Amino acid sequence: MLVLLFILIPLLAGLGLFFTNGSGMAKTISLLASLIVLAVVWYAMYLPATDELVQYSRVWLGSLGSNFDLKLDGVGKITTLLTAVSFPLVFLATWRNDYKDANQYYALMLLTQAGLMGVFLATDAMLFYFFWELALIPTYFLCSKWGGEKRIQVSFKFFIYTFLGSLLMLIGIIYVYLKTPDQSFAWNSFIKANLTLTEQAWFFWFFFIAFAVKMPIFPLHTWQPDLYQQAPTGTTMILSGVMVKMGLFAVIRWLLPIFPDMSAQMATPIIIVCLVGMVYASLIAMKQDDIKRLIAYSSIAHIGLMCAALFVNNASGYDGAVIQLFNHGVNIIGLWIVVEVIERQTGISKMSELGGLAQQAPVMAVLLLITALANIALPLTNAFVGEFLMFNGLFNYNPWLALLAGTGIIFAAVYTLGMIQKVFFGAKNELIKVTDVKFVEMAALAIIIVFIVWVGLYPAPFFKLGAGELAEIVTAKLPG
Repeated sequence: MLVLLFILIPLLAGLGLFFTNGSGMAKTISLLASLIVLAVVWYAMYLPATDELVQYSRVWLGSLGSNFDLKLDGVGKITTLLTAVSFPLVFLATWRNDYKDANQYYALMLLTQAGLMGVFLATDAMLFYFFWELALIPTYFLCSKWGGEKRIQVSFKFFIYTFLGSLLMLIGIIYVYLKTPDQSFAWNSFIKANLTLTEQAWFFWFFFIAFAVKMPIFPLHTWQPDLYQQAPTGTTMILSGVMVKMGLFAVIRWLLPIFPDMSAQMATPIIIVCLVGMVYASLIAMKQDDIKRLIAYSSIAHIGLMCAALFVNNASGYDGAVIQLFNHGVNIIGLWIVVEVIERQTGISKMSELGGLAQQAPVMAVLLLITALANIALPLTNAFVGEFLMFNGLFNYNPWLALLAGTGIIFAAVYTLGMIQKVFFGAKNELIKVTDVKFVEMAALAIIIVFIVWVGLYPAPFFKLGAGELAEIVTAKLPG
Protein backbone atom coordinates (compact mmCIF):
# COMPACT_ATOMS: atom_id res chain seq x y z
CA MET A 1 0.00 0.00 0.00
CA LEU A 2 2.91 2.35 0.72
CA VAL A 3 4.04 2.35 -2.92
CA LEU A 4 0.65 3.66 -3.98
CA LEU A 5 1.47 6.88 -2.09
CA PHE A 6 4.46 7.42 -4.41
CA ILE A 7 1.91 8.07 -7.15
CA LEU A 8 -1.14 9.35 -5.28
CA ILE A 9 0.58 12.21 -3.41
CA PRO A 10 1.90 14.05 -6.50
CA LEU A 11 -1.17 13.07 -8.52
CA LEU A 12 -3.68 14.49 -6.04
CA ALA A 13 -1.54 17.54 -5.27
CA GLY A 14 -1.13 18.21 -8.98
CA LEU A 15 -4.84 17.92 -9.70
CA GLY A 16 -5.61 20.14 -6.72
CA LEU A 17 -3.30 22.87 -7.98
CA PHE A 18 -5.46 23.38 -11.06
CA PHE A 19 -8.10 24.83 -8.70
CA THR A 20 -5.80 27.21 -6.81
CA ASN A 21 -4.58 30.72 -7.47
CA GLY A 22 -1.33 32.45 -6.67
CA SER A 23 2.26 31.63 -7.46
CA GLY A 24 3.34 31.46 -3.83
CA MET A 25 0.70 28.92 -2.90
CA ALA A 26 1.51 26.78 -5.96
CA LYS A 27 5.22 26.77 -5.09
CA THR A 28 4.58 25.93 -1.44
CA ILE A 29 2.15 23.08 -2.17
CA SER A 30 4.48 21.61 -4.81
CA LEU A 31 7.52 21.69 -2.55
CA LEU A 32 5.62 20.24 0.42
CA ALA A 33 4.11 17.47 -1.72
CA SER A 34 7.51 16.56 -3.16
CA LEU A 35 9.09 16.53 0.32
CA ILE A 36 6.35 14.23 1.62
CA VAL A 37 6.98 11.91 -1.33
CA LEU A 38 10.70 11.97 -0.54
CA ALA A 39 10.02 11.07 3.10
CA VAL A 40 7.78 8.15 2.11
CA VAL A 41 10.26 6.89 -0.48
CA TRP A 42 13.18 7.24 1.91
CA TYR A 43 11.33 5.11 4.47
CA ALA A 44 10.53 2.50 1.83
CA MET A 45 14.23 2.19 0.95
CA TYR A 46 14.76 0.29 4.20
CA LEU A 47 12.04 -2.27 3.50
CA PRO A 48 12.76 -5.59 1.74
CA ALA A 49 11.13 -6.18 -1.66
CA THR A 50 9.03 -8.95 -0.09
CA ASP A 51 7.36 -6.57 2.39
CA GLU A 52 3.66 -6.05 1.68
CA LEU A 53 4.08 -2.27 2.10
CA VAL A 54 6.16 -2.06 -1.08
CA GLN A 55 3.75 -4.11 -3.18
CA TYR A 56 0.25 -3.33 -4.38
CA SER A 57 -2.08 -5.32 -6.60
CA ARG A 58 -5.70 -4.80 -7.65
CA VAL A 59 -7.73 -5.91 -10.63
CA TRP A 60 -7.60 -3.14 -13.24
CA LEU A 61 -8.62 -4.40 -16.68
CA GLY A 62 -9.63 -7.86 -15.59
CA SER A 63 -11.14 -8.92 -18.91
CA LEU A 64 -7.78 -8.26 -20.59
CA GLY A 65 -5.67 -9.89 -17.93
CA SER A 66 -4.20 -6.61 -16.72
CA ASN A 67 -3.85 -5.70 -13.05
CA PHE A 68 -2.81 -2.54 -11.23
CA ASP A 69 0.42 -4.18 -10.04
CA LEU A 70 3.12 -2.08 -8.35
CA LYS A 71 6.33 -3.33 -6.80
CA LEU A 72 9.40 -1.59 -5.41
CA ASP A 73 12.26 -3.90 -6.40
CA GLY A 74 16.00 -3.26 -6.42
CA VAL A 75 16.41 -1.22 -9.59
CA GLY A 76 13.09 0.47 -8.92
CA LYS A 77 14.48 1.70 -5.61
CA ILE A 78 17.32 3.50 -7.40
CA THR A 79 15.04 5.24 -9.90
CA THR A 80 12.22 6.11 -7.49
CA LEU A 81 14.78 7.55 -5.06
CA LEU A 82 16.22 9.63 -7.91
CA THR A 83 12.72 10.87 -8.79
CA ALA A 84 11.89 11.66 -5.17
CA VAL A 85 15.16 13.55 -4.65
CA SER A 86 15.03 15.45 -7.95
CA PHE A 87 11.68 17.21 -7.67
CA PRO A 88 12.33 19.02 -4.35
CA LEU A 89 15.74 20.05 -5.73
CA VAL A 90 14.13 21.47 -8.86
CA PHE A 91 11.42 23.29 -6.92
CA LEU A 92 14.06 24.79 -4.60
CA ALA A 93 16.37 25.81 -7.43
CA THR A 94 13.56 27.55 -9.35
CA TRP A 95 11.86 29.04 -6.29
CA ARG A 96 12.59 32.60 -7.38
CA ASN A 97 11.13 32.08 -10.85
CA ASP A 98 7.77 33.59 -11.67
CA TYR A 99 5.72 31.60 -14.17
CA LYS A 100 2.59 32.74 -15.90
CA ASP A 101 -0.29 30.55 -14.65
CA ALA A 102 2.06 29.16 -12.02
CA ASN A 103 -0.60 26.82 -10.61
CA GLN A 104 -0.85 25.06 -13.96
CA TYR A 105 2.92 24.84 -14.34
CA TYR A 106 3.44 23.22 -10.95
CA ALA A 107 0.40 21.00 -11.41
CA LEU A 108 1.86 19.59 -14.61
CA MET A 109 5.24 19.11 -12.92
CA LEU A 110 3.63 17.04 -10.17
CA LEU A 111 1.64 15.01 -12.69
CA THR A 112 4.93 14.29 -14.42
CA GLN A 113 6.32 13.01 -11.13
CA ALA A 114 3.29 10.75 -10.66
CA GLY A 115 3.79 9.31 -14.14
CA LEU A 116 7.50 8.72 -13.57
CA MET A 117 6.85 6.93 -10.30
CA GLY A 118 4.32 4.69 -12.05
CA VAL A 119 6.83 3.80 -14.77
CA PHE A 120 9.40 2.71 -12.19
CA LEU A 121 6.90 0.74 -10.09
CA ALA A 122 4.61 -0.96 -12.64
CA THR A 123 5.02 -4.71 -13.04
CA ASP A 124 2.15 -5.00 -15.51
CA ALA A 125 2.99 -4.19 -19.13
CA MET A 126 -0.26 -2.36 -19.89
CA LEU A 127 0.02 -0.36 -16.67
CA PHE A 128 3.62 0.43 -17.55
CA TYR A 129 2.49 1.76 -20.92
CA PHE A 130 -0.22 3.86 -19.24
CA PHE A 131 2.28 5.55 -16.92
CA TRP A 132 4.80 5.92 -19.74
CA GLU A 133 2.28 8.10 -21.56
CA LEU A 134 1.15 9.84 -18.36
CA ALA A 135 4.71 11.03 -17.77
CA LEU A 136 5.10 12.34 -21.33
CA ILE A 137 1.82 14.22 -21.81
CA PRO A 138 2.29 16.90 -19.11
CA THR A 139 5.90 17.35 -20.25
CA TYR A 140 4.69 18.21 -23.73
CA PHE A 141 2.41 20.94 -22.35
CA LEU A 142 5.14 22.26 -20.04
CA CYS A 143 7.48 22.72 -22.98
CA SER A 144 4.91 24.06 -25.43
CA LYS A 145 3.46 26.69 -23.05
CA TRP A 146 6.43 27.84 -20.94
CA GLY A 147 9.32 27.24 -23.37
CA GLY A 148 11.33 29.59 -25.56
CA GLU A 149 10.55 31.23 -28.90
CA LYS A 150 10.76 27.98 -30.89
CA ARG A 151 8.87 25.96 -28.31
CA ILE A 152 5.97 24.94 -30.57
CA GLN A 153 7.99 23.32 -33.35
CA VAL A 154 10.44 21.78 -30.88
CA SER A 155 7.64 20.36 -28.72
CA PHE A 156 5.92 19.00 -31.83
CA LYS A 157 9.14 17.23 -32.86
CA PHE A 158 9.42 15.76 -29.37
CA PHE A 159 5.78 14.63 -29.57
CA ILE A 160 6.27 12.93 -32.96
CA TYR A 161 9.36 11.04 -31.82
CA THR A 162 7.80 9.85 -28.57
CA PHE A 163 4.42 9.07 -30.15
CA LEU A 164 5.95 6.84 -32.82
CA GLY A 165 8.15 5.14 -30.24
CA SER A 166 5.20 4.57 -27.92
CA LEU A 167 3.13 3.16 -30.80
CA LEU A 168 5.84 0.61 -31.59
CA MET A 169 6.04 -0.36 -27.93
CA LEU A 170 2.27 -0.79 -27.68
CA ILE A 171 2.25 -3.10 -30.71
CA GLY A 172 5.07 -5.09 -29.14
CA ILE A 173 3.29 -5.30 -25.79
CA ILE A 174 0.11 -6.62 -27.39
CA TYR A 175 2.00 -9.23 -29.42
CA VAL A 176 3.99 -10.52 -26.44
CA TYR A 177 0.77 -10.61 -24.40
CA LEU A 178 -0.75 -12.94 -26.98
CA LYS A 179 2.25 -15.25 -26.56
CA THR A 180 2.14 -15.42 -22.76
CA PRO A 181 1.15 -18.78 -21.27
CA ASP A 182 -1.79 -17.32 -19.30
CA GLN A 183 -2.83 -14.33 -21.50
CA SER A 184 -1.63 -11.85 -18.92
CA PHE A 185 0.19 -8.52 -18.98
CA ALA A 186 2.05 -9.37 -15.77
CA TRP A 187 5.84 -9.05 -15.88
CA ASN A 188 6.25 -12.64 -14.69
CA SER A 189 4.12 -13.80 -17.62
CA PHE A 190 5.97 -11.63 -20.13
CA ILE A 191 9.37 -13.11 -19.28
CA LYS A 192 7.85 -16.56 -19.84
CA ALA A 193 6.32 -15.67 -23.22
CA ASN A 194 6.75 -18.37 -25.86
CA LEU A 195 8.59 -16.36 -28.50
CA THR A 196 10.55 -17.93 -31.34
CA LEU A 197 13.89 -16.44 -32.33
CA THR A 198 12.24 -14.92 -35.42
CA GLU A 199 9.56 -13.29 -33.27
CA GLN A 200 12.20 -12.01 -30.88
CA ALA A 201 14.13 -10.61 -33.86
CA TRP A 202 11.12 -8.50 -34.85
CA PHE A 203 9.66 -7.37 -31.57
CA PHE A 204 12.96 -6.80 -29.83
CA TRP A 205 13.32 -3.76 -32.09
CA PHE A 206 9.78 -2.56 -31.40
CA PHE A 207 10.69 -2.23 -27.73
CA PHE A 208 14.28 -1.12 -28.20
CA ILE A 209 13.46 1.73 -30.58
CA ALA A 210 10.81 3.05 -28.18
CA PHE A 211 13.29 2.97 -25.31
CA ALA A 212 16.16 4.36 -27.43
CA VAL A 213 14.05 7.39 -28.41
CA LYS A 214 13.38 8.16 -24.77
CA MET A 215 17.01 7.86 -23.61
CA PRO A 216 17.90 9.10 -26.32
CA ILE A 217 20.82 7.44 -28.09
CA PHE A 218 22.34 8.09 -31.51
CA PRO A 219 20.84 8.39 -34.11
CA LEU A 220 17.42 8.90 -32.43
CA HIS A 221 18.64 11.83 -30.37
CA THR A 222 17.89 14.83 -32.59
CA TRP A 223 14.86 15.99 -30.60
CA GLN A 224 16.84 16.39 -27.38
CA PRO A 225 19.25 19.36 -27.82
CA ASP A 226 16.52 21.57 -29.27
CA LEU A 227 14.05 20.65 -26.53
CA TYR A 228 16.58 21.19 -23.73
CA GLN A 229 17.39 24.60 -25.17
CA GLN A 230 13.76 25.69 -25.52
CA ALA A 231 12.10 24.07 -22.50
CA PRO A 232 11.83 25.97 -19.20
CA THR A 233 14.96 25.11 -17.24
CA GLY A 234 13.04 23.47 -14.38
CA THR A 235 11.41 21.10 -16.84
CA THR A 236 14.76 20.48 -18.55
CA MET A 237 16.18 19.40 -15.18
CA ILE A 238 13.52 16.70 -14.94
CA LEU A 239 13.89 15.71 -18.59
CA SER A 240 17.65 15.22 -18.37
CA GLY A 241 17.90 14.12 -14.75
CA VAL A 242 15.02 11.67 -14.52
CA MET A 243 12.93 11.22 -17.65
CA VAL A 244 15.72 9.92 -19.89
CA LYS A 245 16.23 7.18 -17.28
CA MET A 246 12.84 5.78 -18.29
CA GLY A 247 14.43 4.29 -21.41
CA LEU A 248 17.39 2.77 -19.56
CA PHE A 249 15.14 1.41 -16.83
CA ALA A 250 12.80 -0.09 -19.43
CA VAL A 251 15.74 -1.92 -21.03
CA ILE A 252 16.51 -3.47 -17.65
CA ARG A 253 12.95 -4.33 -16.65
CA TRP A 254 11.45 -5.37 -19.97
CA LEU A 255 13.87 -5.73 -22.87
CA LEU A 256 16.64 -7.94 -21.47
CA PRO A 257 14.41 -10.42 -19.61
CA ILE A 258 11.80 -10.77 -22.41
CA PHE A 259 14.24 -11.04 -25.33
CA PRO A 260 17.36 -12.75 -23.92
CA ASP A 261 18.38 -14.49 -27.16
CA MET A 262 18.02 -11.41 -29.32
CA SER A 263 19.76 -9.31 -26.68
CA ALA A 264 22.71 -11.70 -26.93
CA GLN A 265 22.78 -11.61 -30.73
CA MET A 266 22.51 -7.83 -31.02
CA ALA A 267 24.73 -6.93 -28.06
CA THR A 268 27.84 -6.02 -30.04
CA PRO A 269 26.09 -3.92 -32.74
CA ILE A 270 24.11 -2.03 -30.08
CA ILE A 271 27.22 -1.41 -27.97
CA ILE A 272 29.09 -0.11 -31.03
CA VAL A 273 26.23 2.24 -31.99
CA CYS A 274 25.98 3.52 -28.40
CA LEU A 275 29.71 4.18 -28.15
CA VAL A 276 29.92 5.79 -31.58
CA GLY A 277 27.03 8.01 -30.48
CA MET A 278 28.91 8.76 -27.27
CA VAL A 279 31.99 9.94 -29.16
CA TYR A 280 29.88 11.82 -31.73
CA ALA A 281 27.91 13.66 -29.02
CA SER A 282 31.14 14.51 -27.18
CA LEU A 283 32.69 15.99 -30.34
CA ILE A 284 29.54 18.02 -31.01
CA ALA A 285 29.54 19.23 -27.39
CA MET A 286 33.09 20.52 -27.82
CA LYS A 287 31.88 22.80 -30.63
CA GLN A 288 28.91 24.28 -28.77
CA ASP A 289 28.72 27.89 -27.67
CA ASP A 290 25.31 27.60 -26.02
CA ILE A 291 25.76 26.09 -22.58
CA LYS A 292 22.34 24.40 -22.71
CA ARG A 293 23.18 22.56 -25.91
CA LEU A 294 26.55 21.56 -24.48
CA ILE A 295 24.90 19.94 -21.48
CA ALA A 296 22.34 18.29 -23.77
CA TYR A 297 25.04 16.62 -25.88
CA SER A 298 26.93 15.73 -22.71
CA SER A 299 23.83 13.89 -21.51
CA ILE A 300 23.57 11.98 -24.80
CA ALA A 301 27.19 10.86 -24.38
CA HIS A 302 26.69 9.66 -20.81
CA ILE A 303 23.46 7.84 -21.64
CA GLY A 304 25.20 6.11 -24.56
CA LEU A 305 27.81 4.68 -22.20
CA MET A 306 25.14 3.48 -19.76
CA CYS A 307 23.12 1.81 -22.49
CA ALA A 308 26.23 0.08 -23.84
CA ALA A 309 27.10 -1.21 -20.36
CA LEU A 310 23.69 -2.88 -20.03
CA PHE A 311 24.47 -5.17 -22.97
CA VAL A 312 27.87 -6.48 -21.88
CA ASN A 313 28.04 -10.06 -20.67
CA ASN A 314 29.03 -9.42 -17.07
CA ALA A 315 27.55 -8.09 -13.86
CA SER A 316 30.16 -5.31 -13.53
CA GLY A 317 28.77 -3.38 -16.48
CA TYR A 318 25.21 -3.93 -15.30
CA ASP A 319 25.95 -2.80 -11.72
CA GLY A 320 27.81 0.27 -12.98
CA ALA A 321 24.94 1.29 -15.25
CA VAL A 322 22.38 0.84 -12.45
CA ILE A 323 24.20 3.04 -9.93
CA GLN A 324 24.96 5.54 -12.69
CA LEU A 325 21.23 6.01 -13.22
CA PHE A 326 21.23 7.85 -9.91
CA ASN A 327 24.63 9.51 -10.19
CA HIS A 328 24.06 11.04 -13.62
CA GLY A 329 20.64 12.29 -12.56
CA VAL A 330 21.81 14.31 -9.55
CA ASN A 331 24.98 15.54 -11.28
CA ILE A 332 23.28 16.92 -14.36
CA ILE A 333 20.58 18.59 -12.27
CA GLY A 334 23.41 20.35 -10.43
CA LEU A 335 24.75 21.67 -13.74
CA TRP A 336 21.30 22.87 -14.78
CA ILE A 337 20.81 24.69 -11.48
CA VAL A 338 23.86 26.84 -12.18
CA VAL A 339 22.66 27.46 -15.75
CA GLU A 340 19.28 28.48 -14.34
CA VAL A 341 20.89 31.00 -11.96
CA ILE A 342 23.03 32.52 -14.72
CA GLU A 343 20.26 32.74 -17.29
CA ARG A 344 17.74 34.16 -14.84
CA GLN A 345 20.08 37.01 -13.97
CA THR A 346 21.60 37.71 -17.38
CA GLY A 347 19.21 36.27 -19.97
CA ILE A 348 22.31 34.76 -21.63
CA SER A 349 23.22 31.13 -22.25
CA LYS A 350 26.05 31.64 -24.77
CA MET A 351 29.48 31.08 -23.28
CA SER A 352 31.09 33.59 -25.65
CA GLU A 353 28.98 36.36 -24.09
CA LEU A 354 29.81 35.38 -20.53
CA GLY A 355 33.14 35.32 -18.73
CA GLY A 356 34.83 36.02 -15.43
CA LEU A 357 31.74 35.21 -13.37
CA ALA A 358 33.88 33.70 -10.61
CA GLN A 359 34.91 37.23 -9.61
CA GLN A 360 31.27 38.15 -8.94
CA ALA A 361 29.95 34.77 -7.80
CA PRO A 362 32.79 32.78 -6.19
CA VAL A 363 30.50 30.39 -4.28
CA MET A 364 28.60 29.52 -7.44
CA ALA A 365 31.91 28.91 -9.22
CA VAL A 366 33.09 26.49 -6.53
CA LEU A 367 29.79 24.60 -6.46
CA LEU A 368 29.76 24.29 -10.25
CA LEU A 369 33.39 23.12 -10.27
CA ILE A 370 32.63 20.30 -7.81
CA THR A 371 29.56 19.21 -9.78
CA ALA A 372 31.39 19.41 -13.10
CA LEU A 373 34.31 17.35 -11.81
CA ALA A 374 31.82 14.73 -10.66
CA ASN A 375 30.22 14.80 -14.10
CA ILE A 376 33.57 13.83 -15.67
CA ALA A 377 34.05 11.04 -13.09
CA LEU A 378 36.91 12.42 -11.02
CA PRO A 379 38.03 9.79 -8.45
CA LEU A 380 36.27 10.07 -5.08
CA THR A 381 33.12 11.41 -6.76
CA ASN A 382 29.94 9.44 -7.37
CA ALA A 383 30.28 9.14 -11.15
CA PHE A 384 33.73 7.56 -10.82
CA VAL A 385 32.19 4.55 -9.09
CA GLY A 386 29.67 3.90 -11.86
CA GLU A 387 32.00 4.66 -14.76
CA PHE A 388 34.81 2.50 -13.38
CA LEU A 389 32.45 -0.47 -13.19
CA MET A 390 31.04 0.21 -16.66
CA PHE A 391 34.54 0.46 -18.16
CA ASN A 392 35.54 -2.72 -16.38
CA GLY A 393 32.49 -4.44 -17.84
CA LEU A 394 33.25 -3.13 -21.32
CA PHE A 395 36.92 -4.13 -21.05
CA ASN A 396 35.99 -7.67 -20.05
CA TYR A 397 33.56 -7.79 -22.97
CA ASN A 398 35.91 -6.30 -25.57
CA PRO A 399 39.05 -4.22 -24.82
CA TRP A 400 38.77 -2.34 -28.12
CA LEU A 401 35.27 -1.19 -27.31
CA ALA A 402 36.48 -0.03 -23.90
CA LEU A 403 39.19 1.98 -25.68
CA LEU A 404 36.57 3.60 -27.91
CA ALA A 405 34.53 4.52 -24.84
CA GLY A 406 37.65 5.94 -23.20
CA THR A 407 38.01 8.56 -25.92
CA GLY A 408 34.57 9.85 -25.03
CA ILE A 409 35.66 10.32 -21.42
CA ILE A 410 38.68 12.35 -22.56
CA PHE A 411 36.45 14.53 -24.72
CA ALA A 412 34.07 15.00 -21.76
CA ALA A 413 36.90 16.43 -19.70
CA VAL A 414 37.81 18.80 -22.55
CA TYR A 415 34.36 20.30 -23.08
CA THR A 416 33.44 20.39 -19.37
CA LEU A 417 36.63 22.13 -18.28
CA GLY A 418 36.37 24.39 -21.33
CA MET A 419 32.89 25.43 -20.23
CA ILE A 420 34.12 26.28 -16.73
CA GLN A 421 37.03 28.26 -18.15
CA LYS A 422 34.88 30.30 -20.54
CA VAL A 423 32.03 31.04 -18.15
CA PHE A 424 33.79 31.54 -14.81
CA PHE A 425 37.48 32.10 -15.38
CA GLY A 426 37.66 33.68 -18.85
CA ALA A 427 37.98 37.35 -19.68
CA LYS A 428 35.44 39.33 -17.69
CA ASN A 429 32.52 40.83 -19.59
CA GLU A 430 32.04 44.21 -17.92
CA LEU A 431 28.45 44.40 -19.15
CA ILE A 432 27.43 41.27 -17.26
CA LYS A 433 26.42 41.68 -13.64
CA VAL A 434 25.51 38.67 -11.50
CA THR A 435 25.03 38.03 -7.82
CA ASP A 436 26.12 34.89 -6.04
CA VAL A 437 23.76 31.99 -5.36
CA LYS A 438 21.11 32.64 -2.73
CA PHE A 439 20.04 30.31 0.05
CA VAL A 440 17.59 28.17 -1.94
CA GLU A 441 19.97 27.50 -4.84
CA MET A 442 22.85 26.94 -2.43
CA ALA A 443 20.75 24.46 -0.45
CA ALA A 444 19.87 22.49 -3.60
CA LEU A 445 23.50 22.40 -4.77
CA ALA A 446 24.73 21.48 -1.29
CA ILE A 447 22.40 18.46 -1.22
CA ILE A 448 23.70 17.38 -4.61
CA ILE A 449 27.30 17.68 -3.40
CA VAL A 450 26.43 15.55 -0.38
CA PHE A 451 25.32 12.77 -2.74
CA ILE A 452 28.41 13.29 -4.92
CA VAL A 453 30.73 12.77 -1.93
CA TRP A 454 28.60 10.12 -0.22
CA VAL A 455 28.36 7.79 -3.21
CA GLY A 456 31.97 8.53 -4.17
CA LEU A 457 33.32 7.52 -0.77
CA TYR A 458 30.76 4.95 0.39
CA PRO A 459 28.67 3.50 -2.46
CA ALA A 460 27.74 0.26 -0.66
CA PRO A 461 24.20 1.35 0.39
CA PHE A 462 23.36 2.28 -3.20
CA PHE A 463 24.59 -1.05 -4.52
CA LYS A 464 22.36 -2.74 -1.95
CA LEU A 465 19.40 -0.75 -3.29
CA GLY A 466 20.07 -2.14 -6.78
CA ALA A 467 19.98 -5.73 -5.57
CA GLY A 468 16.79 -7.76 -5.72
CA GLU A 469 14.67 -10.12 -7.75
CA LEU A 470 14.77 -8.04 -10.92
CA ALA A 471 18.54 -7.56 -10.74
CA GLU A 472 19.07 -11.30 -10.25
CA ILE A 473 16.90 -12.24 -13.21
CA VAL A 474 18.49 -9.67 -15.52
CA THR A 475 22.02 -10.65 -14.46
CA ALA A 476 21.20 -14.32 -15.06
CA LYS A 477 19.95 -13.44 -18.57
CA LEU A 478 22.82 -11.15 -19.55
CA PRO A 479 24.00 -11.86 -23.11
CA GLY A 480 26.60 -14.53 -23.44
